[in-house]
Amino acid sequence: MIKQPKTINSYKILSISLFLFFNIAVKATEKDFNIQDYGAVGDGKNLDTEAINKAIEAASEAGGGTVYFPAGTYLSYSIRLKNDIHLYLGAGAILKAAGENDGGRYDDPGEGAGNEYQDFGHSYWRNSLIWGENLNNVTISGPGIIQGENLSRGFYDYEKWDEKGIPAGNLMWKGGGNKAIALKLCTNVILKDFTIIKGGHFGILATGVDNFTIDNLKIDTNRDGMDIDACRNVRISNCTVNSPNDDAIVLKSSFGLGFARATENVTITNCQVSGYDVGTMIDGTYQTKEGHLVPDQEGPTGRIKFGTESNGGFKNITISNCVFDRSRGLALETVDGGLLEDVSINNITMRNITNSPFFLRLAGRMRGPEGVEPGKLRRVNISDITVYNADSHFSSIISGIPGHDIEDVRFSNIDIWYRPLDSARTQIQKIVPEYIKTYPEPAKFGVMPSYGFFIRHVKNIEMVNVNVHYMGEEDRPAIILDDVKGAKFQNVDAQKAGDAPILKLEKSGKIKIRQSEGLKEEEITELTTKEFG
Repeated sequence: MIKQPKTINSYKILSISLFLFFNIAVKATEKDFNIQDYGAVGDGKNLDTEAINKAIEAASEAGGGTVYFPAGTYLSYSIRLKNDIHLYLGAGAILKAAGENDGGRYDDPGEGAGNEYQDFGHSYWRNSLIWGENLNNVTISGPGIIQGENLSRGFYDYEKWDEKGIPAGNLMWKGGGNKAIALKLCTNVILKDFTIIKGGHFGILATGVDNFTIDNLKIDTNRDGMDIDACRNVRISNCTVNSPNDDAIVLKSSFGLGFARATENVTITNCQVSGYDVGTMIDGTYQTKEGHLVPDQEGPTGRIKFGTESNGGFKNITISNCVFDRSRGLALETVDGGLLEDVSINNITMRNITNSPFFLRLAGRMRGPEGVEPGKLRRVNISDITVYNADSHFSSIISGIPGHDIEDVRFSNIDIWYRPLDSARTQIQKIVPEYIKTYPEPAKFGVMPSYGFFIRHVKNIEMVNVNVHYMGEEDRPAIILDDVKGAKFQNVDAQKAGDAPILKLEKSGKIKIRQSEGLKEEEITELTTKEFG
């Protein structure tokens, strides 16, 4: 039998040819710009600002490309991003923010917001380690580190006050910077895989950024982790943020752009937030020895929050599969006239919470142009949450203001364990002030008259499968409704505290109680003041 010669299948030839063609084409179009080729030293002593910006300029002139940071420590002042630029921080690369005595200065803040409706930090972007304005297609990625120890945290000098009773200014040296990354009015932005250690006032400040992806970042910082302000189409995932001195992941909608713009279409998923000592998340020790200097002087923060800046409001937002540890609780705030609506939050665990596990606040601070009415907070669904060892001083607060109700809120499958009151802080409020124009924070209200939920100025709230427990001694009602019009309780199990009622109504009506431990099945149609359980 004669053997036929082996032949190569024509499809294989075509496949190999196409592979080689595309591989060569990709290599031909790759544009890597190594900052060391432009003079960067990477010894942590000599300034590399000029070399880094030269590499970015060269990449921009070539139509875009990857600006590569190889292993080394690169000391720098302001780095100016351009269109179609990818900063890649390689393994072993540290981008270190230069300090006051390193021979240079950060870029001037720029023209800024042109108004006083938000603080200095939210009003300027260019006084940053990395900044970009009006850009398209920007990426910062890689396993490297941004080290911002020399950036200002933006704290105010509380020893000096001006004639209006405002602190004399933030403690930033002339020519200093106060943000690790600042972006304004950009589109198609990706931040991925790197680490920020001590990011200044903001590890990330993004204002008016659309189509924005933040993935797999580790941020261990001394003020805010990331502020997402007036941004649209945002995806935040797989991030770990430790920020004892301020908020971890915070959505805002300030007047920083000179007009009100909503933060909308946002997902936050698979993230962890905490308030351990700075640096101890990165080194894995999770220490709690330090006192924490927080702007409101009220203990470690480290949470997920909407607000405080809320001129434009918040729309169409989901938060899922997140962990809070040694931090404040979840806060949803609109106090400057914006709409906060269509929010879904689920699959959250919280442990060692330093104030209200849930703080939903509609108020009238109205820091913005005159003539704007208080906003609305409505259509919020919170489900499948477990909270352990929360501070019972503040309970969970869901509060509008007279004439402006929070509307259509649903809690389902919620379990909360509150720790006992501190005997030194037991001045319980008999009448809780409205604090309509006060900075929105649970501790501002003082010790609440209920240990579980305090619900006031609300229309249509539903609680299904909600369990509230206390650990230790307690003598307050579990739940207080004050000026609530429409509430449904089904399978609500709130631990009774001594002789105190489980549920207390103050001028509230349209209340339905079904299948709830210690409470008779009732339907209250008229406004009433009454105690149950």
